[in-house]
Amino acid sequence: MLTPPQALEALLFAVGEPLAKKEAAKLLDISVEDLARTTEALSVALAERGLTLVTTDTHLELRTTPEAAPLVKKLREGELSRDLGKAGLETLAIILYRGGATRTDIDWLRGVNSSQTLRTLLLRGLIERVEDPTDKRKFRYRATTEALGHLGLSSAKELPQFAELAQAADAAVEVAEGEHTES
Repeated sequence: MLTPPQALEALLFAVGEPLAKKEAAKLLDISVEDLARTTEALSVALAERGLTLVTTDTHLELRTTPEAAPLVKKLREGELSRDLGKAGLETLAIILYRGGATRTDIDWLRGVNSSQTLRTLLLRGLIERVEDPTDKRKFRYRATTEALGHLGLSSAKELPQFAELAQAADAAVEVAEGEHTES
């Protein structure tokens, strides 16, 4: 069984972004006061590791330590120097032709988990993650002006066969959503 600090560490690792303290306390089923003690215990436990707990008045986030910055920079430079590859191009195409997409949509259309590919596209500044206006629990990914500029386009509508491929992608996602609601 996980201790509260271990459980908090797992949550912060899984979410990969700032987590509201109220949400963390709710997920851990502890009081805000207990969360403060849990946060302190996790900070102490992380002191000898390559991670640190960043806290604000309202949020918590698991980050790498400043001492790890050169190593993380080296990793990111390696990621950025590689070609986008088939996965990156497929993912970017889905986002462009759909005018934005959730990770679930992308995963369904590609037939594989796209988390790493999305991360690479985010790091390169080719896509951005925004809150989904239809469901606040989800994020949508949309192409940046950098992506359009990289492709020599002023608009996604200039992509080859934009209208028909956008319509086909939308139809495929609708089918997937219909299957999901039926089960």
